[in-house]
Amino acid sequence: MFRRIHKTLLFVVLSAVLATACQKFHHGKATRFKITIQNTGKIYKMIKSGAFTTPVGSSGAGAIGPGQSYEFTFTAPVGSNLSLATMFVQSNDWFYSTDGTGIPLYNADGSKMTGDVTSYFKLYDAGTEADQEPGTGSNQAPRQTAPNTGPADPNNMVRLVTASGLPSVDQVIKVTLMSDGTTYGFKVRITDVSDSMTLNTSKGSVAVPVSPGVWFVHDPSNNTLLFTLGKPDYGMGLESLAEDGNPSTLAANLAKETGITVPLSPTAYAVFNGYNPIFMAGKPAMDNGLESLAEDGNPAMLKTALQSDKQVSGAGVADTPDGASSPGVLLPGHTYQFTVDAKEGDRLTLATMFAQSNDWFYSTGMNGIPFFNKGVPVSGDVSSQIDLWDAGTEANEEPGIGSNQAPRQPAPNTGPADPNNLVRMANTTLPKVIKVTITPIMP
Repeated sequence: MFRRIHKTLLFVVLSAVLATACQKFHHGKATRFKITIQNTGKIYKMIKSGAFTTPVGSSGAGAIGPGQSYEFTFTAPVGSNLSLATMFVQSNDWFYSTDGTGIPLYNADGSKMTGDVTSYFKLYDAGTEADQEPGTGSNQAPRQTAPNTGPADPNNMVRLVTASGLPSVDQVIKVTLMSDGTTYGFKVRITDVSDSMTLNTSKGSVAVPVSPGVWFVHDPSNNTLLFTLGKPDYGMGLESLAEDGNPSTLAANLAKETGITVPLSPTAYAVFNGYNPIFMAGKPAMDNGLESLAEDGNPAMLKTALQSDKQVSGAGVADTPDGASSPGVLLPGHTYQFTVDAKEGDRLTLATMFAQSNDWFYSTGMNGIPFFNKGVPVSGDVSSQIDLWDAGTEANEEPGIGSNQAPRQPAPNTGPADPNNLVRMANTTLPKVIKVTITPIMP
């Protein structure tokens, strides 16, 4: 019996020793992880958009008559154009608009375009309602019994109005483009310059009211955003504007396509055990290449610094989007992937530029992202541990607008210094456009 007890104790001791040895072996062995970085943002067609609805000096929305004006303000980057549309109210479905290209907001030298820009406007027929004599028809806004009345136009194509005897554009409206006094800010004034003799009809002469309308800032290459000549109305709300002077549906649909398209730069990453090797919150940016990445999207210097850091066991750069044949920025909907080896206690840090900024970058916090949780490899979405940081190396401009930001700056490392030179959380309410996923690769 003593021998059986002795053998049992010996088995328990040997089992414990073996388990401890196996655990130490597991803790000492690296696990390979795949890291996926996805740009979850959206490609937007317009940079800014809105509606003008309330006449200057009025307390409520409405059309403007002779001598009255609408005004609105906005900011826009160099190289962008402005488009807008407003109803010729004495019609069934005619509207004043710029052509698809719009009005250039800046001159070739980068200075603001200002002054009378009425010459950019033409009178269009939306092709949504049959035309009656301007200023007399019972289905026209001043005289119709309810919105959206009148038979369909037998020609449903958007087209230029070619009727004879109509007043010229500048006899009805004057559109003035002004600076609002800020670097990238503008003010637009739309004035009804018609009078009681402007539109001659079979029933006498009348003025031409002008309705509330929509405006949007866009790249001039996006030149079919509101309509396409010779094609039917898109069904986005132009009909309601052109027939009834109501811009609400069109403005809401334009808003869905309005925002900042944010590329992400090539990503520098590191596996570390100790202090965060990329930055320290509340301290000036280290001389390790973070400035070059955060301002210009260039990770080369930061990669070199990380690879020489004693706290780092592995570092590199992800710069080729999945499916691409060469390095490039990460556009919305695309991903970078890379693999790293990590042991218990190792953590991940990374940095990628928020390209529509002066020096903002996505990164982990000071502690990085652990690869293991109580010995178990971490797996899944870790985006909650990624934040948007300000490197404190360059003065901030409005995201997506500033000329010292990577997509628009004339050369790397341009722009004045940030008066606050400390690395800190970016002061913005913009949505996060990055998703980071960790996947253990089991042998």
